[in-house]
Amino acid sequence: MYLCTMKKLICMAVFLVFTVVTADAQGAKWNQRYQDYVDEYKDIAIREMLKYNIPASITLAQGLLESGAGQSELTRKGNNHFGIKCHGWTGRTTYHDDDARQECFRAYNNALESYEDHSKFLASSQRYKSLFQLSRTDYKGWAHGLKACGYATNPQYAYRLIDIIELYKLHQYDKATHANKFIAGHAGAHSVGAAELHPIHINNRNYYLQARRGETFKMIGKEVGISGRRLARYNERPYKEPLEEGDIVYLKKKRTSADKSFKRQPHIVKAGESMYTISQKYGVRLKSLYRMNRMEPDHQLRVGEQIRVR
Repeated sequence: MYLCTMKKLICMAVFLVFTVVTADAQGAKWNQRYQDYVDEYKDIAIREMLKYNIPASITLAQGLLESGAGQSELTRKGNNHFGIKCHGWTGRTTYHDDDARQECFRAYNNALESYEDHSKFLASSQRYKSLFQLSRTDYKGWAHGLKACGYATNPQYAYRLIDIIELYKLHQYDKATHANKFIAGHAGAHSVGAAELHPIHINNRNYYLQARRGETFKMIGKEVGISGRRLARYNERPYKEPLEEGDIVYLKKKRTSADKSFKRQPHIVKAGESMYTISQKYGVRLKSLYRMNRMEPDHQLRVGEQIRVR
């Protein structure tokens, strides 16, 4: 107490710094948009970790922070999820106001290219070489190391990464031993021709593609490496039933309810919809949809009727 009285100004300065750091590190609140970003890109982050030994939690937290969960102008215009500037880049570019007006930033064709370049950017630079001596589960060491090595100018950068990692439990992915072979935007490795690949999308923490005219479960199964009969079961349809162009085909078993964002938002039935098309729209098992709405399978839907999906 006496020391603090004699050096009041110093103590006050230390207190203010501690308060700012603590407030910044504890200020984030969970939101669905961030969680959706994690669900969509976690498999890419895990894949990059297994290739380059960069913690998946760090990659995801940086992607979330730098891209505003995929909503930043830089991400929307150039698929740049990590705010990496040109620095000798010979690929596509985009321009954005940052430290100065209209600075040059790298641009990519898709998120996968951005994540891959982020890994190469860290792994090939002498500046970040010391970080690769850390364990892939030491996300705090990586967060502080990135700030110390000059990745960002924000003095609270490390604390913000750590806060995001702990809030969304991203550290669980640092222990992963394999990534899901399906990555949003890209089909699996079983197709024979890149031009024939179906784009892969994500919905309700599940991967799906859309059928093309004349396709069957068997044909799609050959591309993605899953038996056609299993795909039919995942999608609750007979194996030999013809697929229509645009039909959603899930690549894993559907979930028992929609994600949290639909908790207070029931689906309003439109003309031509059925319980099955609604179940596919939200990635929810048909039996679960009937159960949560206390309906029998022979229930006739009415336009305007409200259907719970969670």
